[in-house]
Amino acid sequence: MTAAPAETPPGPALPGPALPGASLPAGLRLETATGAALLRHLPAVARLRITVFREFPYLYDGAATYEERYLRRYAEAPGAAIVLALAAGAAGENVIGAATCLPMAQETATIREPFAARGLDPARFFYFGESVLERAWRGKGLGVAFFAAREAHARSFPGIDYAAFCAVIRPSDHPARPAGHVPLDAFWRRRGYTPYPELRCRMRWREVGAGQETEKELSFWLKSLSGAPLP
Repeated sequence: MTAAPAETPPGPALPGPALPGASLPAGLRLETATGAALLRHLPAVARLRITVFREFPYLYDGAATYEERYLRRYAEAPGAAIVLALAAGAAGENVIGAATCLPMAQETATIREPFAARGLDPARFFYFGESVLERAWRGKGLGVAFFAAREAHARSFPGIDYAAFCAVIRPSDHPARPAGHVPLDAFWRRRGYTPYPELRCRMRWREVGAGQETEKELSFWLKSLSGAPLP
């Protein structure tokens, strides 16, 4: 669904700290994981991406082999991390949600170039990729926690002023739009993000039921992490 992983040297192989979970449901915790500590979790995150992104608005028809290869960059790129939502189970902890991030300087040209073309230095941005969560755990505060954890990770890097993410653009009359579908725009605004509809990128993926990949347009949302004015 996303652009091919950037070619970057291996990052640190140390797990991030477990995050406070006072506002999370019992038996659930968040951990910001980096480097080699991520590798054992990648198959579970890949399955989550395939399941969640199959839903509207992405309608992504994913494959596990590609997903695990794509996700390896979060274990290899300097500064990258995945915030894992881990739920206690009879056989140990299960990954029931994940949210990714990395310095935009480590992202692919697909993400960097729209910023550079407008005179915005990618080195000042942290890019937030996917945020995926099992349906049964939605509406329990994890979306807010994922943003908070990624923003905390991004702020730990000198020179980072902004967080950015992008979302696919779909018309309001799209034939696959479920009845009662509510876009996440209001949620993102409450998290402090501002839409930049003129700041866009293009990605290719195969939709459910389609025979081949097609190009999609996505627009960016930005937030200041340092107090610097938005560009």
